[in-house]
Amino acid sequence: MYLWIWRRLPGTWQTRTATALGLVVAVAVVLWYVVFPWVEPKVQFDHGVVDGPTPTQSAKP
Repeated sequence: MYLWIWRRLPGTWQTRTATALGLVVAVAVVLWYVVFPWVEPKVQFDHGVVDGPTPTQSAKP
């Protein structure tokens, strides 16, 4: 797949490299400023999902 993209980019290898780098940076910016903020409230990594007593509280002597 990457070879297919590389062959379709215009210019010499220097131009292709610069264009590919620009595309990677553009995708990273869109992910960082658009996609990740949109997904963050839906996927809550910092909230606990297990309710109930802890193992030390539930153990009876």
